[in-house]
Amino acid sequence: MEICPKCGLPTPACVCEQITKSSQRIRVTTDKKRYGKVVTVITGFDNTIDVKKIAKELKNELACGGTSKDNIIELQGDHTKRTKSILVKLGFDEESIE
Repeated sequence: MEICPKCGLPTPACVCEQITKSSQRIRVTTDKKRYGKVVTVITGFDNTIDVKKIAKELKNELACGGTSKDNIIELQGDHTKRTKSILVKLGFDEESIE
């Protein structure tokens, strides 16, 4: 069994990701792309968080397409209202989401 170098707990019981999730300043905005298409842009993630996994969860929950790169998630369509509640459900602090 591996031990996390940051918190010293076994890898399955590691709490590092929950601690970093509560200290994030996440911003949810919309942006207009080419041909007037609207995308929801989620920024402010730390390097320690698995952005790909969060993007996959959001895309499944919202039934939309999207991408993640450079710690930024882009979702196709305007999902600003529902995105915040899903991020809270994934363990992010409600006050840290703008």
